[in-house]
Amino acid sequence: MPVLVGTSGWQYRDWRGRLYPQRLAQGRWLEHYAERFATVESNNAFYRLPEPATFAAWAERTPPDFVMAVKASRFLTHVRRLRDPEEPVGRLLDRARHLGAKLGPVLLQLPPTLRADPGALERTLRAFPGGVRVAVEPRHDSWWTDEVRDLLGACGAALCLADSPHRHTPVWGTADWTYLRLHEGTAHPRPCYDRQALAAWAGRLADLVGPDADAYVYFNNDPGGCAVRDAVWFAEEATRAGLHPTRVPSPDETPVG
Repeated sequence: MPVLVGTSGWQYRDWRGRLYPQRLAQGRWLEHYAERFATVESNNAFYRLPEPATFAAWAERTPPDFVMAVKASRFLTHVRRLRDPEEPVGRLLDRARHLGAKLGPVLLQLPPTLRADPGALERTLRAFPGGVRVAVEPRHDSWWTDEVRDLLGACGAALCLADSPHRHTPVWGTADWTYLRLHEGTAHPRPCYDRQALAAWAGRLADLVGPDADAYVYFNNDPGGCAVRDAVWFAEEATRAGLHPTRVPSPDETPVG
């Protein structure tokens, strides 16, 4: 299986003149992005759930092998705080299903103030139908328990491995697939990663899942084009680690600064 490598979103104005040609209309950015990456993580649904027609248009505008991960609505994670999840989960999937076979995992990013609540998490995970992959990104240290790890495993959900200078998750393999988000590096210019850090993450991923990894890797450090350049570098390091990353742009399309 491949390691799908992409970025968290594609609509960043400072990528014009980096990933996107200066004269390319913003309405064509997704097509340009999808020619160079095989996957993207869409954050749109977190802030405002797109209409079914929007998801359908994204599917139509991207190649057959393209995969879109979808970040779940903050109404579920930050307003409801996982309480009574059935309706918001159903509403999300009723719309996101219009991606068809291009629908990838759903990401549940939990608020940093939400303490561990295994019962609420289990109810939320079981609100998703079989066949929908769910990754969970807790952001409070109380979640790092054997109970939570076992719960994720029992539900077939992946712990989202998250990296930033401020927060590191355990490297748990709780499903037969893996989800990695790289939020912020400490190299120059910030928030880029350096080669050493990316090689270390490629090695961790290889150790966790082996050469037949089924994994999704997204760079969320978008300012200055860091995410695009770092995705290219990560793919190179993943190949050296014996993994099989999906397509990324050519290095000359990835200046930063």
